[in-house]
Amino acid sequence: MDRFDTMRVFTRIVDLRSFSRAGDALGIPRATVSHALRQLEARLGTQLLIRTTRCVKPTPDGQAYYARCVRLLADMEEAEAVFSHVATQPRGSLRIDLPGRLGSAVIVPALADFRARYPQLELDIGASDRYVDLVHEGVDCVVRGGEPADSGLIARRLAVLSQVTCVSAGYAAEHGLPQSIDDLAAHRAVVWRSPTNGRTQSLDFMVDGELQIIDVSGVITVNSGDIYAASCRAGFGMIQMPRHNIAADLAAGLLLEVLPQYPPPPMPISVMYPAQRQLSPRVRVFVDWLVELMADLH
Repeated sequence: MDRFDTMRVFTRIVDLRSFSRAGDALGIPRATVSHALRQLEARLGTQLLIRTTRCVKPTPDGQAYYARCVRLLADMEEAEAVFSHVATQPRGSLRIDLPGRLGSAVIVPALADFRARYPQLELDIGASDRYVDLVHEGVDCVVRGGEPADSGLIARRLAVLSQVTCVSAGYAAEHGLPQSIDDLAAHRAVVWRSPTNGRTQSLDFMVDGELQIIDVSGVITVNSGDIYAASCRAGFGMIQMPRHNIAADLAAGLLLEVLPQYPPPPMPISVMYPAQRQLSPRVRVFVDWLVELMADLH
């Protein structure tokens, strides 16, 4: 293992706070990770990491060495990217996290095209709506709906999706459909709890060009997009989500649109990745492909 490979091992241990997770992320045994770290500390003549039963964290010397390693590795990747075969045919593992419905319905079915363009890339895909700590979890980029939080990540807009308010046909048969904003007080909703901040969300409507926020009670609270839609189909109340996600249910009459004259604000979809001086070629080509894939999605 050369010095740059050892630096990669060390920085991954610090990022993930674990020898075993670092080995998993790099595709090498934990014993190899431990051996590389021992050799590195022996060569430098200092302890770089503090190991406890719960976590691994850098010593002051380790933190200083980590910062230098990050800069050196970024410089090396930038230098390699100058050569066309590296820039146009990146290789290695790409870890991404996708929202469940958008991932399964739009992105994953098109991945054969991405792999045909970049056959030397291997994909490691997670599907969730939760907050992902990209650095500590070793994830290269995430796709998320909503306005990006000020998280220190770079966000690139992929699409803006029109949203719809709807209920199941069974709910409408039992409770009727609201005909005005005032009627909403007599109805219930499936309550959405943000997996990012844990807060429950209201229902939002555009009325005469102004945003009107309505608090509607419900008997079920969820934090998964798939469970959110499934709860609506099961008759638990109103939901608001991108029309694209439930277009088939609307067309089949399983779900019915509520107050179409007062649509919810559209939902932006973004891909987010850590702020770096030089975006790695493997992340750059995936982000560019996502922009192309979702250009006509609305």
